[in-house]
Amino acid sequence: MRPVSPSRRTVLAATAAAGAATAGTTVSATAATAASAAGESDAGARPPATAQPPTRELRALLREIDPDRIEATVRTLVSFGTRHTLSTQDDPVRGIGAARDWILAQLLSYAATSGGRMTAELQSYVQEPAPRIPTATRITNVLATLRGSVTPERVYVVSGHYDSRVTDVMDATSDAPGADDDASGVAVAMELARVMARRRPASTIVFAAVAGEEQGLYGAAHLASGLKAAGTDVQAMFTNDIVGASRADDGTSDPYTVRLFAEGVPTAETPEQAAVRRSVGGENDSPSRQLARFVRDTADNPATGMRVRVVHRRDRYRRGGDHIPFLEQGYAAARFTEPAEDFAHQHQDVRVEDGKQYGDLPEFCDFPFVARVARVNAAALWTLAQAPGAPREARILTAALTNSTQLVWARGSEPDLAGYEVVWRETTAAEWTHVIPVGDVTSHEVDLSKDNVFFGVRAVNRTGLRSPVTFPSPQA
Repeated sequence: MRPVSPSRRTVLAATAAAGAATAGTTVSATAATAASAAGESDAGARPPATAQPPTRELRALLREIDPDRIEATVRTLVSFGTRHTLSTQDDPVRGIGAARDWILAQLLSYAATSGGRMTAELQSYVQEPAPRIPTATRITNVLATLRGSVTPERVYVVSGHYDSRVTDVMDATSDAPGADDDASGVAVAMELARVMARRRPASTIVFAAVAGEEQGLYGAAHLASGLKAAGTDVQAMFTNDIVGASRADDGTSDPYTVRLFAEGVPTAETPEQAAVRRSVGGENDSPSRQLARFVRDTADNPATGMRVRVVHRRDRYRRGGDHIPFLEQGYAAARFTEPAEDFAHQHQDVRVEDGKQYGDLPEFCDFPFVARVARVNAAALWTLAQAPGAPREARILTAALTNSTQLVWARGSEPDLAGYEVVWRETTAAEWTHVIPVGDVTSHEVDLSKDNVFFGVRAVNRTGLRSPVTFPSPQA
């Protein structure tokens, strides 16, 4: 049976009912029911219509994430004294080289449990003198790659940066513990590598500890440009940077919220793409925004114990992180960060002033909170890796002026692909509010005007896992 799409009459009635209710007018029971069906009443208090409950497999994976292991990782990284990018690289117990070698040894031990599916390696290059790099410096990323068993060409990346700093960004000798910034993010990526190494994802996952972030995102830029040059199909990237504490500088605590920064206007947008975006009003529908919605769909639930607060910015105000080089290469990417930062424990010399302790020390971290952040990452990453890829070549046909909307897309090649869903929302809604199952087809007509609502398409596999949404472009 052909799926039934909403009619213009139903939606118009719902919109009118919602408007009348806002104005304080009494509406009929029929109109109120229509408004509720259209998602106009308490949509903000409910999960998105696109939400995906965690599978039994995912719940088991999330239970394995261990806050004690995360704490041990953070404390070990702190024990190297400083991990400044310009610090010593050949001392076995101090400096960035010692940290590098320890991270690699840990990832190799995880790879040994994977049955050959995971490999670990160093990725190095020499950065010639540049801002914050006074002399030619070897910068090394530490990578573990878990190869997918069904669609290995699809790649997902999760990272933290293992370099650290103090107040003077050029001080390479003073103790720079970097517990929160960013041993916490490295611990998330490493814990995910440990837990996932023994599992068999459909697509490939790269777990990265990158260097050079504090000096200018050098390690992440090298990783992203290398993936792009190789033609790698990176469908999502997450960086975890400053995810170690739940207490703000005023002492308030929010241990069950993590921020996710996701850009609207794409960093790598061409002038032609910008013109299309302006013509259709796509400022809130970039690939990174769809990725953020997917994280909410899969990871904002009791299984992770976390609320994902999506922030509609590329990063914190006039600041940046390791997802930006991926955005510059045209990849969808977003940044996880704790709910509110305490700047006394970030980019500070370790010292006591007027009885107050400064410095990025592990005693100011909340390790159960970091474990919950890791569960958020795991829920999103594992679902991405097991679900179909986001639909490609999604278009809205515009050759004829009509009050209905014709969508088309290319069929994916996944062997377990079951079909597709069309999603839509009011232009003022932040989340997708309606889902229309359309079957294993490559086109569908909805009896709603593309002038009034936003549409998207997502893929579904035989186990019921859904891809991120693709926002369609116009096609004349």
